[in-house]
Amino acid sequence: MPGSPARGAAMGGGPRGLRKTWTELLAGRVKKQKYDPEREQKLKDSALKLLRYHQNMHDLLLEVEEPQCKRLRLSELIDRDSADASSDRSASFIRSAFRDQASRLGVPVGVLSAKVFARSVQQVCVEPSHPVLLSPEQSKKLSSLLMIARHLLAQNMFSRLTFCQELWKAQNSLLLEAMWRLHTHSVVSLQELLQSHPDSEAMAMWLFRNLRSLCEQIGASCPSPDTTEAMLSGLVQLLISRGFQGSSDPRRLVEPERLPQVATDVLQRMLAFSLDTLEADPQTTLDCQAVSGWIPIYSGHTCCGVVTENSLKSFFSHTLTQILTHKPVLKVSDAIQMQKEWSFAKTHHLLTDLHCRVLATLGPEESVGRLQEVLEMQEVNWQHVLSCVSTLVVCFPEAQQLVKGWVASLMARAFESYHLDSMVTAFLIVRQATLEGPYVFPSYADWFKVLRCAPRPYMDPTYMSVFCVWLQPVFLSAQCC
Repeated sequence: MPGSPARGAAMGGGPRGLRKTWTELLAGRVKKQKYDPEREQKLKDSALKLLRYHQNMHDLLLEVEEPQCKRLRLSELIDRDSADASSDRSASFIRSAFRDQASRLGVPVGVLSAKVFARSVQQVCVEPSHPVLLSPEQSKKLSSLLMIARHLLAQNMFSRLTFCQELWKAQNSLLLEAMWRLHTHSVVSLQELLQSHPDSEAMAMWLFRNLRSLCEQIGASCPSPDTTEAMLSGLVQLLISRGFQGSSDPRRLVEPERLPQVATDVLQRMLAFSLDTLEADPQTTLDCQAVSGWIPIYSGHTCCGVVTENSLKSFFSHTLTQILTHKPVLKVSDAIQMQKEWSFAKTHHLLTDLHCRVLATLGPEESVGRLQEVLEMQEVNWQHVLSCVSTLVVCFPEAQQLVKGWVASLMARAFESYHLDSMVTAFLIVRQATLEGPYVFPSYADWFKVLRCAPRPYMDPTYMSVFCVWLQPVFLSAQCC
């Protein structure tokens, strides 16, 4: 009969009719597509791109596994096996697990292992008890991870570039010691880590902040001085060698320009920070501890055998220039009035230490030449210039005669060319040297008498008279000092 329930059920009509499943409804519409290798490759490339940009690798790995499967995630496998990471059986098991997972995801095993290990290193650094150093527990965990990573590297199952890129995604949570351990255990070098950062300015700021924290620990005599000093020395060697490498260095031809810029930027920031801190004359602040931890790096012994001699000379010459030209706000009149406070004995001991280290590496002759060049070409910080002169004549006796020769050349230029700047510079330098006592340099009055009495056939008498009248107030102020 037309209205019978049986017929309605068979047709699937009406609210009480039996409905077909989605599989049954779509069964007739699905067409079998022909195999297209190009399309398959595009799908794989898209999947790999999606995988690389996925922020949480652990969640992604968990999603692709069957819910009913009790297989461990790779990070848990690493943590569980870390106690016995050095055994061949453990390493073989982990390599097998990575291969299986990479095959299932359709990604290179090196990319997969690098992402998982980057996430594991970030987890080790979570909630640090120290700004730059690992706790004993963190150090133990990281050591196990590094051992496994080296096993994978030996089997060509670990992508260094991918690992570095993944690490920088959470750079604010990374500890400097963790980066250092990656370098010393030959997982990735410091140079690889720095080159892989996508933002040069962010990289420089991150490294600057971490170097300051590291130097604070060294200045405060931290409980692990060997580790901190080795970290600082290694980082400084890298920065100097990359920031001041010569044009003849073969690495210059293949190395990106970004890394040398970052290296010089970080070194300049650390020196500027040190000079600003010493200008404020701190006594017990953390900044003062950081400066006292940083200044010892200005030593030829720090980079001996690692940095080329040309790079080292270039770095120290650049350092001396930066010291002399740092914030040139004082005028000559200010220098005349305040010069007495810039003697060797009254200068902050850390600034004197900085001067001594830089001048000792350059040598007195090159140091005086650099002083002369900077004063002729640039605006200078007179406090730094004159305190540097005091350090030269006090700590390097052979420099006393060099300074006298420099002053004589300045006066000759002043007399011959009527060059007032040369005359002012000469008198400021002489006055500064005489502040250190007669055993270091002749007294100012004696030197001035000799100057006035010296025959100058090439000097105009009128000019000499004007010169003496102008200099009289300066001479009197010097006698009052």
